[in-house]
Amino acid sequence: MDEHEGHNHRKAHHSEKTKGNLISRLRKVEGQIRGITRMVEEDLYCDDVLNQIRSVESALNGIRKMLLEAHIKSCVVEQIHEGRQEVVEELMTTIGKMVR
Repeated sequence: MDEHEGHNHRKAHHSEKTKGNLISRLRKVEGQIRGITRMVEEDLYCDDVLNQIRSVESALNGIRKMLLEAHIKSCVVEQIHEGRQEVVEELMTTIGKMVR
């Protein structure tokens, strides 16, 4: 089962500023990944490649934190106000996966 199935194609409700910031950060990470690929293709020193990978992981962690905060403040709060308490269990499952 695709991880997106069963979610009725729900939509996020983030501000344009938040969405733009997330996209900008993700594009930067995308560029960093392409850079790491080039480093491996060019046989650059392993320690240098590993440091770039650590940098990407750090950037992704920042994106994850930003998205989690935005999700809680918008999507989760909205669903709780609509009486859909199951969103709390969904959030706990997501957080559980993130901290493994």
